[in-house]
Amino acid sequence: MSDTRKIKNMSLEKICNSGQCFRMWRREDMDGSESEMEKHAETYVLIAGNHWLEVSQTEDTFRFSCDEEEYKTFWNSYFDVDTDYDAVIRQIDPADEYLLRAAEFGYGIRILRQDLWEMIITFIISQQNNIRRIRKCIETICEAYGSRCTAPDGTVYYGFPTPDQLACATEEELRARNLGYRSRYLVETARMIRDGEVSLEHLKKLPVAEAREELLKLCGVGRKVADCICLFALHDLEAFPVDTHIRQVLEKHYPEGFPFEKYPDTAGILQQYIFYYDLKKGE
Repeated sequence: MSDTRKIKNMSLEKICNSGQCFRMWRREDMDGSESEMEKHAETYVLIAGNHWLEVSQTEDTFRFSCDEEEYKTFWNSYFDVDTDYDAVIRQIDPADEYLLRAAEFGYGIRILRQDLWEMIITFIISQQNNIRRIRKCIETICEAYGSRCTAPDGTVYYGFPTPDQLACATEEELRARNLGYRSRYLVETARMIRDGEVSLEHLKKLPVAEAREELLKLCGVGRKVADCICLFALHDLEAFPVDTHIRQVLEKHYPEGFPFEKYPDTAGILQQYIFYYDLKKGE
């Protein structure tokens, strides 16, 4: 059971390393592949919510381990396949040499359409944290509080805990699982969502500025985390998260401010190009 697609301007490797997703994205070795195409493929196993996928890329050809129905109803949206990222790049001001270089370097990055609740918890955990530890923390709470699932090949994995499931945790339990000071944030945020103090469904209907203000009500959510949630979960492409990397770029290349007026609907995509370029260009 698999579904094969041609998709332009998508790189599994760059998406994996772009800092927008901290669930499992594990690159697999293809030694012993059965076909010539597989020998040259990059293959990743990933989990989103309760969904498990193995996906292989050879240039613009992708083979998904799911059937056509699951691809159409979940993964097509998850990978934001219907957005024309080439058109976004063509709209960049030709005089902005830095942004053109960043877009060329980040060619293939797409903004994943991730689950809102999962992104809230993920980015609360991500604060003052490194990627390896973030992923370990998320794996820990999934195994402790998420639902047990089985992949088509028999692999056992755990879905992301729901607000009700995570709200059953205590701060002490989470601290014992190495969540540290974020334990209080997670318990309180799960309780607020469970009790309806902040509605996930209502958040999905709000424009970015109002969604940001609503997210700021949650325990442990500041401006940068709120903007990350708006971009990577609500897919508000005008959201432009500013962390240390982005702040330094803006100070150096845009001392008078980033020209948001030129990119009212695509600034979030450009932010990812900038972030990835600044993070990876020296490697």
